[in-house]
Amino acid sequence: MAGLETIFRPTPGMRPQLACEIRPQGVIAARATREKHGAGEPMLAFAPLPEGALTPGLKVPNLASRPAVIDAMNQALDATSPRDRTLTLVVPDAAARVLLLDFDTLPASRQEALPVVRFRLRKMLPFDVEAAAVSYQAMAHRNDAVSVLVTVMPAEVLAEYEAAVREAGYEPGAVLPSTLAAVAVLGSEGASLVVNHNGNSVTTAVAQSDELLLHRSIDLPTEAGAREEEIARAVITTLAWYEDTLHAVPASIGYAGPGGAAAAAGSRWLGFVDRAPQIEDLVTAPEAGIMTSIPAGVAAGVMGALAG
Repeated sequence: MAGLETIFRPTPGMRPQLACEIRPQGVIAARATREKHGAGEPMLAFAPLPEGALTPGLKVPNLASRPAVIDAMNQALDATSPRDRTLTLVVPDAAARVLLLDFDTLPASRQEALPVVRFRLRKMLPFDVEAAAVSYQAMAHRNDAVSVLVTVMPAEVLAEYEAAVREAGYEPGAVLPSTLAAVAVLGSEGASLVVNHNGNSVTTAVAQSDELLLHRSIDLPTEAGAREEEIARAVITTLAWYEDTLHAVPASIGYAGPGGAAAAAGSRWLGFVDRAPQIEDLVTAPEAGIMTSIPAGVAAGVMGALAG
């Protein structure tokens, strides 16, 4: 089992140079390329999924149409002409839980620290933490406490995704929730606010100087009007946190989601946000991929996965 990637911003070269993200609208794959004087533009490919093929959550099955998901993975990944079959798999935020926890102290040894982290999680999550895949990273020390980024994924859900990767002929070398992967595309200077709308969930996050300060993911209702209101409420809450904590107003919102920033700018949910900052694509994908066009708003996860 590959487990969950343990590092928020990895040392360059640590992660596989091939990545794919499974989103409700389809699978996007990316392969890093090299030019004479450094890294070139990644090769991208996208294969759509039929509606309802992916139903992300903390219980199996997430892959409602397993054959369709595996076929889309094959199409997208094979189109990048990978040189290696090991990849970083980016999964929906709804399939995992990401928490920022404060500890008075944490052992330096991961072997000693992991049981401490698991013990803290036992009463916080609605699944068996002892059997789950757990990773953590210390973010910062402040006020005599250490802030720790913890990522948890139910064992059976992780196994379902990893098995699909292997059935497609690849090996999962690392696994990352969508927003954790996406925020790696941000620069290390200043603070950024990110909104990732991924099917039946929306995640808002704030990162500053290589540190994740806030990560909040909520499930969305199925009714369209209620869904728009929930997205707006999530963004408003995060904007308020940003202003109260950082004593500033974000210059823009980095957006990933169906239709990209152009679709978000014309959506009902943004209209609910008073004095909303400018909304911009977190990543601008090329107009055309290797085998088909790349839908706006889907490339941030794989681009971030390759950023390490």
